[in-house]
Amino acid sequence: MSKEMMYQRDVYGNTLVELGKEDKSIVVLDADLSGSTRTSFFNREFPDRFFNFGVAEQNMISTAAGLASCGKTVFASTFAMFATGRAWDQLRNSVCYSNMNVKIVGTHAGITVGPDGATHQALEDIALMRVIPNMTVIVPCDGPQTKDAIKAAAKMQGPVYVRLGRAKVPTIEGLGNFELGKANVLKHGLDIAIFACGIMIQQALIASEELSKSAIECSVINMHTIKPLDVDTIEKITEQVNSIIICEEHSVIGGLGCAIEEVLAQRGRGVRVARIGVNNRFGQSGNSKDLLKEYNLQAEDIIEAAKKLHSKS
Repeated sequence: MSKEMMYQRDVYGNTLVELGKEDKSIVVLDADLSGSTRTSFFNREFPDRFFNFGVAEQNMISTAAGLASCGKTVFASTFAMFATGRAWDQLRNSVCYSNMNVKIVGTHAGITVGPDGATHQALEDIALMRVIPNMTVIVPCDGPQTKDAIKAAAKMQGPVYVRLGRAKVPTIEGLGNFELGKANVLKHGLDIAIFACGIMIQQALIASEELSKSAIECSVINMHTIKPLDVDTIEKITEQVNSIIICEEHSVIGGLGCAIEEVLAQRGRGVRVARIGVNNRFGQSGNSKDLLKEYNLQAEDIIEAAKKLHSKS
């Protein structure tokens, strides 16, 4: 991992400006949080193509669908909790049912929102977006991959949900090229495979390095696209190992873990599975690092799960 730390939302804002210069059909919407989501960067450059809806997320998404019906490529942003929860009806019926070219970029996702507490900590958003037909779901792990994801979202037709966090994250080395729906295998090991997304990639890499000191060699797979899921990579990796760990800063219900286990069940893959995620709990206010510890989302938790799985081999 590089020592360079970035806000994914800074990268998002700068990428919007870059795209806006290239494509005049791009318009950007926000719901009174443009300073936090960094869509304000686009507003400064292209005020005639930026629209602030105030605290009216449902109106924002409905308008996004309308603009898309007129040929616009629409980026609509607010906190992940409000984008996916408060405006779910409009996302399902106005955007996805008609397969509109709307890109939802939800920032401040997951437990690491920190002091804002449970009402702002989206731990269900992947599940809410994954279940809707026509929706693509992307969870980039760092700043550079955020740029790649936003560019890929702009290029493709149809609805996309991109999940970003609040805090700075380290730059992950060796990611390779970003391809929608194609996972990145960051490390190869034949004992255990660790599938992860978002900020949990960092924790998975730290855990894999520590586990190698105990002669437990782990593959680490960056599942940046939750939907469509890279079934081929899942099948290939699970042919090589007897155990896997799935890590996500999200509820264990309905997210990446469920998506992978659905594949395993359908293909009859008999591997042992451990899950690292939020276990049927709401979030709470606190320091981000303390919350990761409280909710068992640290490298130490991955290491413990890996040793338990390895002992059964």
